[in-house]
Amino acid sequence: MVILKRMSALAAFGAMAITTAYFACAQDYPTRPIRMIVPFGPGTGSDVLGRVLAQKLATQWGQTVVIDNRPGASGAMGTELVTRSSPDGYTLTLATNATLVTFPLLSPQVATYRADRDFTPVSFFARTSMLLLTATLPSNPKSIVELIAAIKAKPVSFASNGAGTIGHLVTEAFLLNLNAKATHIPYKGSGQSHIDVLRGEVLFMTDTPAAAMANVRAGRFRPLAITGDARFEALPEVPTFEEVGIKNMNLYAWWGIFGPPAMPKNVARKLDAEVRKAMQAPDFKARLRSLELQEFIMPPEKYAGFIEGELRYWQAFLKQTGIRLEP
Repeated sequence: MVILKRMSALAAFGAMAITTAYFACAQDYPTRPIRMIVPFGPGTGSDVLGRVLAQKLATQWGQTVVIDNRPGASGAMGTELVTRSSPDGYTLTLATNATLVTFPLLSPQVATYRADRDFTPVSFFARTSMLLLTATLPSNPKSIVELIAAIKAKPVSFASNGAGTIGHLVTEAFLLNLNAKATHIPYKGSGQSHIDVLRGEVLFMTDTPAAAMANVRAGRFRPLAITGDARFEALPEVPTFEEVGIKNMNLYAWWGIFGPPAMPKNVARKLDAEVRKAMQAPDFKARLRSLELQEFIMPPEKYAGFIEGELRYWQAFLKQTGIRLEP
């Protein structure tokens, strides 16, 4: 009994010592370079965004933030690395709802992690609405009303930048609202998908403003509607889906910083405060606008609930539509 009591006391002392050590570390954090895993290749939208944030944080801290590009398995490979990292705040990931929520639900054999179990949400900071697009060809729809009529009148096809991408899923959500069908044509990225829509070989698609704006401004793409709860500042004439009577389209692509599970709360809070500080800087705000992104801010106490809500929505959606990715 005496031995057991001593062992319990030693275990309690050890746990207290670890907690105290983490707290002490958080007081001076960061004292060495931070590794931010971007689960996509150099030059991608997420990579550019990650580097903008990393540079701002490095300036604020006077400490290097190293971008570690780990593409593969639709972002799952790099994202999963964080779940096995030390929870000391020195290994983080730039997460998206695609890498963290939808891809694991679509392909659980590949992405075995869960957003609500295997990560610590640190900070959300950017999001984007999604544009419904068609080409400005004479025979193409001039409005979303005309597009809906075309979808219901005859078989049509829609493009995406890949099966399971947010653009694909948002288009499926649009069709589900209409109780209509269209043939999905998945591509590997926006290069060829845009070309085929602009040629009229595929009728429509959904993509981010950042990817579409060059062709919109050139008069080649016609934006018909936008997801979210407000019109897009750069395209004030484009209505939201809600405004044209299509419900349940308050959908976004978003980005946030996540750490390993069991990160000390004070380390996560300190990181969150620094990201929020970066977001208030005029140059960072301007950079987000140049990337056609919106600030994404919510109270830290709502982070876990937000992730749970995202999981519930997409689980129900995928069950209803039956969409899956082949292993």
